[in-house]
Amino acid sequence: MKNNSKPNIELKAAEHIREACIKAAQEGFMDASMSGLCAEGAMEAAISAMQSLSIEKLIKEA
Repeated sequence: MKNNSKPNIELKAAEHIREACIKAAQEGFMDASMSGLCAEGAMEAAISAMQSLSIEKLIKEA
């Protein structure tokens, strides 16, 4: 019988990271929009918010 625990752990970590990226992007975009940035500037803020996430921390949390 195969041990499927590692793929399940990896999938859980990947899902956690994806959710964190979506949340960071939404919050970054909303904050930038409320600050008066144009859509392009708000998108850059959303990307920056995702880039600032600590992958190591997110993996530990998963």
